[in-house]
Amino acid sequence: MKYIIMAGGQYNDWKTPRQLLEINGEPIIARTIRLLKENGIEDIAITSNNPAFEKYAPVIRHENNYTTKDHRIVNGHWNECFLLTNEPTCYIFGDVVFSPEAIKTIVETPTYDIEFFASAPPFDKRYIKPWAEPFALKVVDTWHLQTAIWLTRRLQERGEFKRKPIMWELWQVIKCAPLNVIDYNSYVKINDYTCDVDNQADIWKLREVVE
Repeated sequence: MKYIIMAGGQYNDWKTPRQLLEINGEPIIARTIRLLKENGIEDIAITSNNPAFEKYAPVIRHENNYTTKDHRIVNGHWNECFLLTNEPTCYIFGDVVFSPEAIKTIVETPTYDIEFFASAPPFDKRYIKPWAEPFALKVVDTWHLQTAIWLTRRLQERGEFKRKPIMWELWQVIKCAPLNVIDYNSYVKINDYTCDVDNQADIWKLREVVE
């Protein structure tokens, strides 16, 4: 299985890509790669339109129009962040600070279809957000993912979602579950300090809890 770390799109409110911010002196994306390799994973690539990531792993150029001008304005469809393949692929979100246990869980969890990894309430006391966050998507049935992304876009065009679809909405479509409802029991829960980074304050909070 190929492991793809997603670091594409444009985040215009960041001087440094979020994936390159440091935790204990180590860039977030370098930490993720190290933890994957410690779990025996060598087939690792980064999808990005930024050459700054080339020093960490092979970069697959992936242009998509997902752009944030600030934390309130988003252009493009979030699901365009996926570089669709025809081989089993685990998509790792590049702006997530993973615990060693989280990466181990992702690597060792088997699936014959698609599996989703995210936090869920009740949260660990070290977790820095008041809401759940997605972390990874492990795909064996690549046709299923491609179909679900297509259907998510069609449902959005029909106004079926209460908000702009992101990973949670895609997962509901994959599971053929009711739309606009997050089922916290339908995926693999990772409940420790593992969390994504939305702003500089998140970095400071994570630095206090990360080993």
